[in-house]
Amino acid sequence: MTRPGRRTRSNWPAWACQAAAAWSLLYGMAGLYWTLGGAAFPFGVRHDPDAARTMLEQARPETLGPLIAAVGFAAATLAMAMSRGHGRGITRAVLAGGGWLLSAALTLVIPDGRPLMAVARLPLLLVGLPFGWPSGVSLFDRGVLPWPVLNQLILMLGGLLWALATLAYRRRTARTCPSCGRADSLARWTTPEAASRWGRWAVAVAVVIPLFYASVRLAWFAGIPFGVTSEFLTEEARDTPDIWLAGAMEGLLAIGGAVLTLGLVQRWGEVYPRWIPGLRGRPVKPRTAIVPASVVAVLVTSGSISHLNALMRGYFPERLFGDNWGTILPGTLWPLWGVALGAAALAYHFRRRGTCARCHRA
Repeated sequence: MTRPGRRTRSNWPAWACQAAAAWSLLYGMAGLYWTLGGAAFPFGVRHDPDAARTMLEQARPETLGPLIAAVGFAAATLAMAMSRGHGRGITRAVLAGGGWLLSAALTLVIPDGRPLMAVARLPLLLVGLPFGWPSGVSLFDRGVLPWPVLNQLILMLGGLLWALATLAYRRRTARTCPSCGRADSLARWTTPEAASRWGRWAVAVAVVIPLFYASVRLAWFAGIPFGVTSEFLTEEARDTPDIWLAGAMEGLLAIGGAVLTLGLVQRWGEVYPRWIPGLRGRPVKPRTAIVPASVVAVLVTSGSISHLNALMRGYFPERLFGDNWGTILPGTLWPLWGVALGAAALAYHFRRRGTCARCHRA
């Protein structure tokens, strides 16, 4: 629980709409550049060989470029209107709905699973590169962070800016506190007591699913055909020698993430434990836990939507409950993982937020 007298304040509502407008304008200009024949168009299999299975695999600059430009310039105008607090009634609902739609499209729908894989594999690559592992893998070009994947991360950044801008606009027009969003009457489910209860259920789900994924990957590394056939393990190891080692390290990352998720409901998630030198006994700043948990929740949810899209379009020859279900089933649970982790971070925020320095509500 937050200590009595603790005050929190944030200035992001003051710049969120302007930041969303600037991002939209710049990306709209990029769309115009691609329309006019500019290089580095990042969508479609003609320009991104790994775009197969994605919703934009057939995209071309002469058709998608003008759409990007039009949406980008319109979105910049929308963000500036929101920054001035324009709109009442149905107009306010339309403006806010447009903002949430842009945020969802940019963060969850358009990106595929590669940003998640890039963020998960980047630490492994940085550790292994000095030792020549994994062989034949680079950071850029066709490696972990090629331009199309960097572009998707840029899109997700824009989506997060739009989420902040829309939230700031709704608070401003609803006449709630711009910093904390609280009004004179507090919704019961947002109280620390209620958040403590439903937050534990969210954490439980957000821990079990990555542990299940990790158990599958570590079993494969140990040569145990958990969820797959023995022939599958043999063939994949022959075609890609490092694949099971990479999978095991991803499994260990999932276990580490599950352990950190527990901190959202444990005492050591609020006060640094004694075994951490230099920080022992100090309070954990809420953003230290909320920001990484929220980012991972967005990445996991986006990657899972791409996985389900490929599954529904028939790109996976294996059946969901066939002999090789281990290659498909863990990914189908990731939407629940992402939502649960986001809910757990929100509950942690409700429990840890203190007295607002602007409105003085507790």
